[in-house]
Amino acid sequence: MRILKPYLRSTSIQCYLCLLLNSHFLTEAGIHVFILGCISAGLPKTEANWQHVISDLKRIEDLIQSIHMDATLYTESNAHPSCKVTAMKCFLLELHVIMHESRNSDINDTVENLIILANSSLSSTEYKTESGCKECEELEEKSIKEFLKSFVHIVQMFINPS
Repeated sequence: MRILKPYLRSTSIQCYLCLLLNSHFLTEAGIHVFILGCISAGLPKTEANWQHVISDLKRIEDLIQSIHMDATLYTESNAHPSCKVTAMKCFLLELHVIMHESRNSDINDTVENLIILANSSLSSTEYKTESGCKECEELEEKSIKEFLKSFVHIVQMFINPS
């Protein structure tokens, strides 16, 4: 079980650094450094978040294999780059099915963390509503293994946009 969630790691470290710096520079400049550091701690780190999403997907895959979960999920396996946000939202909705079907606390914790990370990454950038993309229910239902593989592919589209 994870004690520290990835989306909290950088924030904690930055706050400690700010406090350390502030204790040595109790001047007006030190206060400005402290305030700016605290503000930057709250800013999303989208590149790092997507890497953590991939790590969580791999962890979910390992956990699912250990409990032999067999579910089919709506899966976008061939999303166009102009539909990646729509596809991501569908993947995130289907994660709730995994939580419901598994009833495993490790899987549920990892899925919850993944949803927080992905949503914070989506909201941290200016993604506009996409048109002409398939609705979630229009997607083909595939095995959980294929779902996770396609999910990783969509995340990689966010990491390496082309």
